[in-house]
Amino acid sequence: MSFDPPGSGSTDSDPDSDSGRRPDSASGGTAAVTPDGDGEGSVRVVGTAHVSHRSVDEVRETIEEERPDVVAVELDEGRYRQMKGETPDDLDAGDLLRGNTVFQFIAYWMLSYVQARMGERFDIEPGAEMLAAVETAESLGVDVALVDRDIQTTIQRFWTRLSLVEKLRMGGALAFGVTDPRVAGVVFGVVAGLVLGPLVGLFGGAVGLTTPLLVAVGAGGVVGGAAGYLAYAAATGADTTTRLAVAAGVGLAVAAGVAGTGVGVDLLASLLSEFVLGALGSLAVGVAVGVGVGGVAAVAADALGVGFADEGEEVDEGFDPDDLTDADVVTAMMEEFRTVSPGGAEALIDERDAFIAHRLVALRESGARVVAIVGAGHRAGIESYLRSPETLPPMESLVGQAESTGVPWGKIVAYGVSVGFVGLFVLLAMAGVRNEQLLALFGAWFLVNGVLAAGLAKLAGARWSSALVGGAVAWMTSINPLLAPGWFTGYVELRHMAVNVADIGRLNALLSDETRPVSDIVSEMLDVPLFRLIVVVAMTNVGSIIASALFLLYVIPAFFSSFEAGVTQLMLDGARESARILWTTLRGLA
Repeated sequence: MSFDPPGSGSTDSDPDSDSGRRPDSASGGTAAVTPDGDGEGSVRVVGTAHVSHRSVDEVRETIEEERPDVVAVELDEGRYRQMKGETPDDLDAGDLLRGNTVFQFIAYWMLSYVQARMGERFDIEPGAEMLAAVETAESLGVDVALVDRDIQTTIQRFWTRLSLVEKLRMGGALAFGVTDPRVAGVVFGVVAGLVLGPLVGLFGGAVGLTTPLLVAVGAGGVVGGAAGYLAYAAATGADTTTRLAVAAGVGLAVAAGVAGTGVGVDLLASLLSEFVLGALGSLAVGVAVGVGVGGVAAVAADALGVGFADEGEEVDEGFDPDDLTDADVVTAMMEEFRTVSPGGAEALIDERDAFIAHRLVALRESGARVVAIVGAGHRAGIESYLRSPETLPPMESLVGQAESTGVPWGKIVAYGVSVGFVGLFVLLAMAGVRNEQLLALFGAWFLVNGVLAAGLAKLAGARWSSALVGGAVAWMTSINPLLAPGWFTGYVELRHMAVNVADIGRLNALLSDETRPVSDIVSEMLDVPLFRLIVVVAMTNVGSIIASALFLLYVIPAFFSSFEAGVTQLMLDGARESARILWTTLRGLA
């Protein structure tokens, strides 16, 4: 699968001219480039549109006319063998779960979805021109050269080169493009609300959100959630969307009634404690604010037509996908992509231009006559390098994993949490806090992390065994930046399922179905092993992150409320005692 910008351009360049010449776009997308004066070999570049039937015909005709020694195609080994059906398409679970690979795979999936939708719109399989090139070359007995960089390397470098702002921008744009904007807005609102909730508990008093009010809201949320679930279960004769609407309406009404009147709040506080209800209340307020803001933004996006056009909407009759062979169109689209994501453009376009050119220069220097089939988004860059090979960057700079050049805020925060957690227990021990009290505090850390990580994993559809494993290790992974509880949950899940590349096609087909309720589509997406695995892993990690915030903002203050000195004073006392012991030890050594 190729992830070039959906465009194509073509020129027939004069090999004796640096600038070349541009024919009418209908004449084809080729360029013949030979070495300067050595006559060893030649490369003819054919720029194709991935969604153009004419490009497929042009590829076949060019190869049959030229009868070259080698046909070079913009494919790597993995994509070529997958296209030929020579290897199983199972995904490596270790690669999928390790580090940022989940995020890289999501980027891979989203980009493939965009291209699949383009192919559906123009009634052609994306990459058909590459398949046509391979089949035509094989039928003529011509060698085929795979000249593209490994797709996993490209996606890793693409994700790493994106700044945090670019990642958020791309994620938002793609999410609003692949689903109903209202759904995307609400989902973003829920996620933002879960982050906002702990801040409400910490600073809410400054804006009138007192502890008694949060306790009442938390009690309302518990009773309203139960009422909503019962309403959903009772509406068995209705469709899923109607059942969810009924459940939401009943739940919100009951929650508002309990929070407003205070009925049953004292009873729930005696059963669950004010601490638990206050924490739930702050989360409920945060989620309500997040969903409200996300919903408003989503409605605005929907009104402005953000996202793909409806399936029933006709393509502009004046638009012909073959017009994408015009070089000016490609240039405009490339520049637009660079504006949105300069880092991503470097990995997806510029580096691959250089990598492919390296391979083509090597073929040319071997004396081969080459016809190179590439997406037109790469044509100009490749031709420039073919004319001036000395400008090529070293191949070593184009392979391997890229290192992030920005500030690693994620790692800084993760290591900060680790140091803070260990430092808390060390300083409290040095301050004279008893072992049983430290053990109780650790037990609270274990319990809060375990319950939230396992609970959200189960909510996402994990098996009980997977959820419990993730919950059991959440306390440890929360203080170790090299681990994540979702990995453990995912590995256990994979004992009962197999994920493969075909799952991407199923997901794309579901996302493209705009005739069914979104709730039904999401339900079926969760039945796709790959999607369920990603959701389970993500939700386990989110649960652990929320648990860490709740522990810091709620558990620690509540735990030390019975101490004469607050937690800050105890930590200061521990630091003084540590410094005293260290100083005494150093003096003794001196």
